[in-house]
Amino acid sequence: MFFVIDCQDKSDHLAIRLENRDAHLTYLKDFEAQLIMAGPFLDADNKMIGSMLIMEFETHAQAEQFCAADPYTLAGLFNTVQIRPWRKVLPA
Repeated sequence: MFFVIDCQDKSDHLAIRLENRDAHLTYLKDFEAQLIMAGPFLDADNKMIGSMLIMEFETHAQAEQFCAADPYTLAGLFNTVQIRPWRKVLPA
């Protein structure tokens, strides 16, 4: 099953994001087979303010475990994290 993971950064935490970016990207490499797409949300000045990932897991619990172990989460970057089941329709 696909899951959309929507993470919103805490205000004024760009430095935390940048300090942990390499560890986050390295962490994602362990999940390349499950990673459909990922990237940051940007503000009007093109500064990163959050993350969006579409990933494949068998259960919601596995998606939660993935998020809990993310270096960004461990660094206290996120204000909110939403994990929602998602079904791809298009393109076929």
